[in-house]
Amino acid sequence: MVAGSRSPKLEQKKKVAAYARVSSGKDAMLHSLSAQVSYYSKFIQSHNEWIYVGVYVDEAKTGTKDTREGFQRQIADCRAGKVDMILTKSISRFARNTVSLLQTVRECKAMGVDIYYFEEQNIHTMSGDGEFMMTILASYAQEESRSASENQKWRIRKNFEEGKPWSSTIHGYRSENGRYVVFPEEAVLVKKIFRWYLEGRGYNTIA
Repeated sequence: MVAGSRSPKLEQKKKVAAYARVSSGKDAMLHSLSAQVSYYSKFIQSHNEWIYVGVYVDEAKTGTKDTREGFQRQIADCRAGKVDMILTKSISRFARNTVSLLQTVRECKAMGVDIYYFEEQNIHTMSGDGEFMMTILASYAQEESRSASENQKWRIRKNFEEGKPWSSTIHGYRSENGRYVVFPEEAVLVKKIFRWYLEGRGYNTIA
C-alpha cells in the first residue's frame, strides 16, 4: 500500500425485506403466500449487495377486521433500524387506501427506508418523483377497487330482483338455465336445519 493512501471504505450492504399480502379465496387460490415467500427470499438473496431480512406476510380474510399483523411488525422493525428497503409487488398490495399509503411512505422516508414497488409500477419512494407517481397510482387503484366493488354489489342486487342465481354454491339448490332448482339430496338437510331452528336450537347445536 502506498504511504499516506487510505484503504477504500467498504460499502454497507442494504438490509432488505419484502411484504406480501393476499386475499383469502382470491389471490391465495392462484398464488399462495408460501410461493411468494419463496420467490422474494430467492430474489433478495440473489443480490450480493443486499442482506436478507425476511418476508412479512398478511392474509386478508373477508368479513373480518384486517389487522395486518405482518405489516405492523414490518414497520416496527423499520423503526428499530432492522430494515433499509422493502420490496412489494404493487401499491394496492401494500396499502388499503391512499391516506394509509402516504402516511407509511412518509414515515419510512423519514427513517431512510426505501419502499420499492418493483414488479408492477417500478417505483422507488426515495427517488425524486417517487412519492408523486406513487400518489397518482394509489388514488387510481383505490378508485378502481371501489368501482369494482360497487359493480359487484349492483350485479348481486339485480340478480336477486330478477330471481337469477348469484352463486352456484348455495346448499340445497343448483343453478340451471339461469334459475335456482331444488337439489333433492341436499334439500332434505336444509329442511331439517330450518325445522331445528324453529324448535329453538342454536347454530352450534345444529352444526
